[in-house]
Amino acid sequence: MTLTTRILLLVMLALTPALAIQGYNEYALRTSRDEAVRADAMATARTVAEDLSQVAETARQALNFVAQDPSVRAMEPAGCTEYLRRAATDNTHLAVLALTRIDGTVVCNSVGSPAGSYAVPDRSYQRRAVAEDTFVMGTYARGNASRKDSLHFAQPLHGADGQTVGVLAAAIDLDWLAKYLRRNLRLSSTSVTVADENHVILVRYPGGDGWIGKPIPPERLRILIERGEGVRVDLGIDGRERVLANTQPSGPTSAAWVTVGRDRDLAYADVDAATRRGVVLIALGAIMAVMAALFAGRFFIRRPFGRLLRTASRWQAGDFAARNGLEGGDEFGRLGRKLDAMAGSLQRNEAELREEIRNGRAMQERQVTMLHELNHRVKNTLATVQALARQSTRGGDAPGERLEARILALSKTHDLLTQDDWSSAPLRAVLENEIGPYRGGDCTFVIEGPDVDLPPRHVLSLGMTLHELVTNAAKYGALSVPGGEVRVAWSIAGTGRSERHLLLDWIEARGPPAASPERRGFGTRLITMSIERELDGKVTLDYAEKGLRVGMEVPLTELSRAHLSPLATAH
Repeated sequence: MTLTTRILLLVMLALTPALAIQGYNEYALRTSRDEAVRADAMATARTVAEDLSQVAETARQALNFVAQDPSVRAMEPAGCTEYLRRAATDNTHLAVLALTRIDGTVVCNSVGSPAGSYAVPDRSYQRRAVAEDTFVMGTYARGNASRKDSLHFAQPLHGADGQTVGVLAAAIDLDWLAKYLRRNLRLSSTSVTVADENHVILVRYPGGDGWIGKPIPPERLRILIERGEGVRVDLGIDGRERVLANTQPSGPTSAAWVTVGRDRDLAYADVDAATRRGVVLIALGAIMAVMAALFAGRFFIRRPFGRLLRTASRWQAGDFAARNGLEGGDEFGRLGRKLDAMAGSLQRNEAELREEIRNGRAMQERQVTMLHELNHRVKNTLATVQALARQSTRGGDAPGERLEARILALSKTHDLLTQDDWSSAPLRAVLENEIGPYRGGDCTFVIEGPDVDLPPRHVLSLGMTLHELVTNAAKYGALSVPGGEVRVAWSIAGTGRSERHLLLDWIEARGPPAASPERRGFGTRLITMSIERELDGKVTLDYAEKGLRVGMEVPLTELSRAHLSPLATAH
């Protein structure tokens, strides 16, 4: 993570409280507005319901007044028609006043229809007024006489003996009712829907022309029935999202449903605008804070930090005379002075160390001590690994024995290097280290090649390679049978110091025929890794019928000296 990234993360962390406060304010503001809108919607719905109840009460009073007229009580068509016409003229909200017999046949009405010209026995207000013998509210109807969308209120007309002889009905013009019920709406976007007991729409604002006399859509009706009175946020019948408040009036109109809807987008318009302003202001503040942090970070942090890095790079290159030059009482100034003081100490120590090297006294003793300590520690490490290998293969497991033998071979190679202070070791000594245990038997070793001192890396890799070859020959090759022969020959190719190569051949004879293995074992992988990967050389394996032949070519870029006088020894 870069320093700039860390600075930006700190800025974001510093802005987190502001974002949290803005989020909380947004939540609180919306919660408050939601409660206010819901309360307002329910209050408006109840006001509309009360107005509907008031319309019903006005109709009831009008019918009571009409029922007192003698022509009406006598059910005399001519006088009744004239009286009802005058009464309707005084009440413009009435579409028609009518008197019917208990079987629904018209006696007279305010528009002058002849007696018996039509009958309304199936109208709900007619049946209920007769059955319940009280003032009732009907349902949506298309007037037979007025030809208008109407809502009827009716009450029974009693004779002298107290028996019901007819029904007085008042039809309210739904256009007038819609205007009357929406007069108290404070916002033009507020919707009002009034439905009768059959859930047929009586009043719809706005857009009532397409809904009057139609049933509430089934999905909206299901929600209305399930939730009943209350407030919810949902889609209205016009498809707009609204805050909907449902309630029912009291009295004769209690079967009706009143729904008032507040347009949600308009109700929360100022809140949404405030949210947008807050987001824009926070974004601008964040951008300004980031720009200020980048500028201040570059000037106050990255610049001195860069000076420290450049000075540290010069120290790493060995130039302890370099100084960062940071001053001041801030953290970077104090750190710069401390690092300059440390560089001065290192410079003095380096001068003293170089003096000791030139004198050649303390350094040589220190190197010898370190080499012996290194040898001691390596042996201890190898002994530990040997013990672990023995524990892991307890019970004479063959793979464990091979692992232990390899570790012992590595230990012997370390001993050879330690004898010459880890500077080099003769190739012949490395070879004798591995074949020594097999001399004196029935097998023959032929060793040919010049004296070559190998660097430590070559000693370790060639030592492990020769150990694998000797071990394989003792188990499966020429050293596993009496009379077997192993020939090891090497030479130096090339003339320049940087172009010399060691060519070494391992040839087995008079032993079992060599067979190519079905799979590549660990020994083969170890030889390949030691020569090709560690020494950047080449190795070839020839599983000939007369015996295994291995050829190796290794560059001697680190060769200190090579004696090319041939020397052959047979045992």
